[in-house]
Amino acid sequence: MPRKARIDAPGALHHLIMRGIERRKIFQDDQDRDQFLDRLRNILTERATPCYAWALLPNHVHLLLRTGTVPISTVMRRLLTGYAVTYNRRHQRHGQLFQNRYKSILCQEDPYLLELVRYIHLNPLRAKVVSDLNALDDYAYTGHSVLMGRKKNSWQDVGTILGRYDQREVVARRRYRAYVKEGIVQGRRAELVRGGLIRGVRGWVEAKEVRKGSERVKGDERILGESRFIEEVLRVSEEQMERRCRLRVRGYDLEKLAKRVGRVLGIELKQIWSQGRYSDLVRARSLFCHWAVREMGVSATELGRRLGLTQPAVSISVQRGERIAREKGLKLLEE
Repeated sequence: MPRKARIDAPGALHHLIMRGIERRKIFQDDQDRDQFLDRLRNILTERATPCYAWALLPNHVHLLLRTGTVPISTVMRRLLTGYAVTYNRRHQRHGQLFQNRYKSILCQEDPYLLELVRYIHLNPLRAKVVSDLNALDDYAYTGHSVLMGRKKNSWQDVGTILGRYDQREVVARRRYRAYVKEGIVQGRRAELVRGGLIRGVRGWVEAKEVRKGSERVKGDERILGESRFIEEVLRVSEEQMERRCRLRVRGYDLEKLAKRVGRVLGIELKQIWSQGRYSDLVRARSLFCHWAVREMGVSATELGRRLGLTQPAVSISVQRGERIAREKGLKLLEE
């Protein structure tokens, strides 16, 4: 049975899990861990991708990210491929380092954001990498120590998480730590790493109770959330797939897309492919990038090659183009 396509959208929250092939170690020492974090920092900063929680374990990694200016798949491809090359070179090995497919679960933000932050940050304690909560407070390879103010980390979004507890930083940290401490006795929680149907804060137990009744519920292993949330995510995802199918049926490629942008903005076709910073040209290329990436699913890498732009420049253009389309009420497909 073919694997289901991953689901993503601007602003989506993702719990990401990547494991070493055959559960082998992916970090041999702190130098490996530091190299992974350096790469993660650079990619998340370049791609304006918020990170709320993370934990490095000997043979796997957990991340809690929000989709920024590029799809999560782009972030993960760069992160894992680049680290694997560096790791193999350093340890004089060949072949795959990670399992073929990292796990990506699109998560409902409320009430699971704080649950996921706690669960991810307790991983080193559950795995006995650290002995107790006091040791976890100072452990350098999870985001918990950053939230506690023991370590500094420019690419981790601390304010969003602490702000859920209190606007006063000292009080927020104290309440956050108490919440983490309460989670220790919960142990491993399968629903937070498997995805599927969760209904309300009672979580997996309630989901089982509903299944026994007559109510028809919706579940999907790629999504963590309540039934209505899952249905809405799937509806939006299906609409996106349908739009891309319609574009393919109508013969849309980058050339035809450029013609469409030229028509709606009154720009000559050759100008869209040319270099320059004139306002009309920047506007046209931005709308072109937005429709190419968001509507047609073209990668920022491919688009950058065609336009002579870097990936970050394409990402900025996509955001600018989205604003232009919204303000002017422009749609790629004419009804």
